[in-house]
Amino acid sequence: MRILIGCDLTFELAQPTPIIAMLNVHSSRAADLEEPDRLVSEPAVPIVGYHDSVGNWCNRLLAPAGLLTLRTRGTVRDSGNWDRAPVEAQQIPVQTLPPQTLHFLLGSRYCETDLLTDIAWKTFGNVPLGLARVQSVVDFVHNHLRFDYSKSRPTRTAWEAYNERVGVCRDFAHLAIAFLRCLNIPARYCTGYISDIGLPPPYAPQDFAAWIEVFMGGQWLLFDPRNNDPRIGRILIGRGRDATDVPLTLTFGPSKLLAFSVITEEHATSVVA
Repeated sequence: MRILIGCDLTFELAQPTPIIAMLNVHSSRAADLEEPDRLVSEPAVPIVGYHDSVGNWCNRLLAPAGLLTLRTRGTVRDSGNWDRAPVEAQQIPVQTLPPQTLHFLLGSRYCETDLLTDIAWKTFGNVPLGLARVQSVVDFVHNHLRFDYSKSRPTRTAWEAYNERVGVCRDFAHLAIAFLRCLNIPARYCTGYISDIGLPPPYAPQDFAAWIEVFMGGQWLLFDPRNNDPRIGRILIGRGRDATDVPLTLTFGPSKLLAFSVITEEHATSVVA
């Protein structure tokens, strides 16, 4: 299967403004691209790419004052299979976890483990260790929060989402991550494309999405607290502790987002691999 992906973001900038954009497919899926999904700007300005401290691909540019559009397009080869169901795996004790995973046990900007620890252990402490405990957290978050675009707020934290009981996909991810870290299970935040391929209509407007990965049994397993069901064509852009590590764009100065669109659809000439 071939999946067309891309995005268009238009900003109004009051002054020349440095911008960092994380809008390209993650290196783990780069080999599936038919050609590089280069970031381009209108008006055209020099764009320099680099890997950040956690291995995500970023671009930096100095945008002129006025209107600026950032755009990517690409075609990704995909198996066309649904997400793999998480496999049964043993929870690894903290004392034997690989050192590179310990960072994902700590509280972070949007995941306040200090505020949620008591709730986590009271709610999930009696659930058996392993996949059952992780799935219990994911199921709880999926049912506890109500998805509502109109209630989106970029500053909402996991603690606030728990109490407000509403949010968008990033809030679902942050709350699940916070609970899992409270339970001594490494968890990290993921952002990227999720398609509606294979699902019945009606379809909501496309957007970037957030999900999580959980370290168990020596591997990172995928879970999606927002949808809590498998999807076709999940394409990663970035991973991190929380949304702080993977902002789609970061502007170093006043800016206003005027337009935003995302494309994730099966290519018209797609064939099954």
